[in-house]
Amino acid sequence: MVSSYTPTLTALIDGLKPRAQSNPKVLAVALPLESGLPCVQKEIDSIGKHGTVSKLLETEATVKNVVMGMQQANWVHFACHGVHDISNPTKSALLLAGHARLTLSDISKLSLPHAELAYLSACQTATGAEDLSEEAVHLTAGMLLAGYRGVVGTMWSIRDDDAPKVADAVYAHLFKEPHPDPSQTAFALQEAVRKLRNESKEKKSFLSWVPYIHVGI
Repeated sequence: MVSSYTPTLTALIDGLKPRAQSNPKVLAVALPLESGLPCVQKEIDSIGKHGTVSKLLETEATVKNVVMGMQQANWVHFACHGVHDISNPTKSALLLAGHARLTLSDISKLSLPHAELAYLSACQTATGAEDLSEEAVHLTAGMLLAGYRGVVGTMWSIRDDDAPKVADAVYAHLFKEPHPDPSQTAFALQEAVRKLRNESKEKKSFLSWVPYIHVGI
């Protein structure tokens, strides 16, 4: 069984609407030095092994540059810190250059009709709110609202050294075909999580592999 989720029926219906097939234009956004996450550079390098990737790194990863990049690319990968605002979920954000915030409010206002896949390799990007348990108010759902058909998110914090392994396995699965199909991301993530869970003889803590989820098509 492969799990995938949808926050609303509207998101599911919009995701199923036919779109022209095209080779992915992948944008990677990462701050390995500013974020203090030593494995982020390894993660970005691993994505580049599988396909052509344009990058916004460190000081280049401003909110303005990232939004412009998202408008030009149809796949986007964030490897940075994510923060979930409990008191006001719309202020939940991905931390970019200079600790600037790309908030859920900012993302939900975007209109990206050519967007296909967003991979949020950051903490708490699919964390809900206790007082809004019947609603999906988080960064992952915001990416769907902006136009992405599928999103990889995290329900809570993830380990820095696990993130490159999961990303590498996901993109290896997607790029094994001449024309990568983003609708296979849920299957790719399932395979990546299984690989992470079984990578050592010792039992892997569920805190390492459970947080990763796929939302959308």
